[in-house]
Amino acid sequence: MLKVYEYAKCSTCVKALKFLDAKKVSYQKLPIVDKAPSQTELKKMLAALKERGGSIRNLFNTSGVMYKEMKLSEKLPSMTEAEAIKLLSENGKLVKRPFALGEDVALVGFKEDEWKKVF
Repeated sequence: MLKVYEYAKCSTCVKALKFLDAKKVSYQKLPIVDKAPSQTELKKMLAALKERGGSIRNLFNTSGVMYKEMKLSEKLPSMTEAEAIKLLSENGKLVKRPFALGEDVALVGFKEDEWKKVF
Protein backbone atom coordinates (compact mmCIF):
# COMPACT_ATOMS: atom_id res chain seq x y z
CA MET A 1 0.00 0.00 0.00
CA LEU A 2 1.27 3.43 -0.95
CA LYS A 3 1.79 5.70 2.06
CA VAL A 4 1.44 9.41 1.45
CA TYR A 5 2.64 11.66 4.24
CA GLU A 6 0.94 15.00 3.74
CA TYR A 7 -0.15 18.23 5.39
CA ALA A 8 -3.81 19.14 4.85
CA LYS A 9 -3.10 22.88 4.52
CA CYS A 10 -0.39 22.35 1.91
CA SER A 11 -1.65 23.19 -1.60
CA THR A 12 1.02 20.96 -3.15
CA CYS A 13 -0.17 18.00 -1.07
CA VAL A 14 -3.77 18.68 -2.10
CA LYS A 15 -2.71 18.65 -5.78
CA ALA A 16 -0.83 15.37 -5.29
CA LEU A 17 -3.79 13.67 -3.61
CA LYS A 18 -6.16 14.88 -6.35
CA PHE A 19 -3.72 13.50 -8.90
CA LEU A 20 -3.70 10.08 -7.16
CA ASP A 21 -7.50 10.09 -6.87
CA ALA A 22 -7.85 10.91 -10.58
CA LYS A 23 -5.54 7.99 -11.40
CA LYS A 24 -7.53 5.77 -9.00
CA VAL A 25 -4.40 4.94 -6.98
CA SER A 26 -5.07 3.43 -3.54
CA TYR A 27 -3.09 5.09 -0.77
CA GLN A 28 -2.92 5.58 2.96
CA LYS A 29 -2.90 9.26 3.92
CA LEU A 30 -0.77 10.12 6.96
CA PRO A 31 -0.48 13.53 8.65
CA ILE A 32 3.23 14.34 8.35
CA VAL A 33 3.25 16.88 11.20
CA ASP A 34 1.77 14.37 13.67
CA LYS A 35 3.63 11.31 12.41
CA ALA A 36 6.90 11.82 10.57
CA PRO A 37 8.23 9.08 8.29
CA SER A 38 10.35 6.51 10.14
CA GLN A 39 14.11 6.36 9.80
CA THR A 40 13.69 3.21 7.69
CA GLU A 41 11.27 5.00 5.36
CA LEU A 42 13.54 8.03 5.12
CA LYS A 43 16.52 5.81 4.27
CA LYS A 44 14.51 4.04 1.56
CA MET A 45 13.47 7.40 0.08
CA LEU A 46 17.05 8.70 0.24
CA ALA A 47 18.35 5.62 -1.60
CA ALA A 48 15.79 6.23 -4.37
CA LEU A 49 16.68 9.92 -4.53
CA LYS A 50 20.39 9.11 -4.80
CA GLU A 51 19.68 6.80 -7.75
CA ARG A 52 18.19 9.84 -9.50
CA GLY A 53 21.07 12.15 -8.58
CA GLY A 54 19.51 13.56 -5.42
CA SER A 55 20.86 14.00 -1.91
CA ILE A 56 19.79 14.23 1.73
CA ARG A 57 18.92 17.89 1.16
CA ASN A 58 16.06 16.77 -1.12
CA LEU A 59 14.31 15.27 1.92
CA PHE A 60 14.13 18.62 3.71
CA ASN A 61 11.35 21.19 3.44
CA THR A 62 13.87 23.96 2.76
CA SER A 63 11.19 26.64 2.48
CA GLY A 64 9.70 25.80 5.87
CA VAL A 65 9.81 28.09 8.89
CA MET A 66 11.42 25.44 11.10
CA TYR A 67 14.19 24.75 8.55
CA LYS A 68 15.02 28.46 8.55
CA GLU A 69 14.70 28.92 12.32
CA MET A 70 17.06 26.00 12.93
CA LYS A 71 19.51 27.45 10.36
CA LEU A 72 19.71 24.05 8.71
CA SER A 73 21.04 25.48 5.45
CA GLU A 74 24.23 26.20 7.42
CA LYS A 75 24.21 23.03 9.54
CA LEU A 76 23.15 20.42 6.99
CA PRO A 77 26.46 20.29 5.06
CA SER A 78 28.33 19.25 8.22
CA MET A 79 25.71 16.79 9.49
CA THR A 80 26.14 13.09 8.96
CA GLU A 81 23.46 11.29 6.98
CA ALA A 82 22.43 9.44 10.16
CA GLU A 83 22.04 12.72 12.08
CA ALA A 84 19.94 14.22 9.30
CA ILE A 85 17.71 11.12 9.05
CA LYS A 86 17.21 11.11 12.82
CA LEU A 87 16.28 14.80 12.82
CA LEU A 88 13.77 14.30 9.99
CA SER A 89 12.21 11.27 11.71
CA GLU A 90 11.66 13.33 14.86
CA ASN A 91 10.02 16.32 13.18
CA GLY A 92 7.62 15.99 10.27
CA LYS A 93 7.64 19.75 9.68
CA LEU A 94 11.18 19.39 8.37
CA VAL A 95 10.28 16.73 5.79
CA LYS A 96 9.54 17.80 2.23
CA ARG A 97 5.99 16.95 1.35
CA PRO A 98 4.14 15.16 0.01
CA PHE A 99 6.26 12.14 0.84
CA ALA A 100 4.94 9.13 -1.10
CA LEU A 101 6.47 5.73 -0.46
CA GLY A 102 5.35 2.30 -1.60
CA GLU A 103 6.62 -0.99 -2.94
CA ASP A 104 7.98 0.51 -6.17
CA VAL A 105 7.29 4.19 -5.45
CA ALA A 106 9.54 6.78 -3.82
CA LEU A 107 8.49 10.37 -4.51
CA VAL A 108 9.04 13.48 -2.48
CA GLY A 109 7.44 16.78 -3.43
CA PHE A 110 4.90 16.93 -6.26
CA LYS A 111 6.10 17.41 -9.78
CA GLU A 112 3.29 16.16 -11.99
CA ASP A 113 5.59 15.07 -14.82
CA GLU A 114 7.57 12.85 -12.41
CA TRP A 115 4.42 11.40 -10.89
CA LYS A 116 2.97 10.65 -14.35
CA LYS A 117 5.99 8.45 -15.06
CA VAL A 118 5.22 6.37 -11.96
CA PHE A 119 1.42 6.26 -12.10
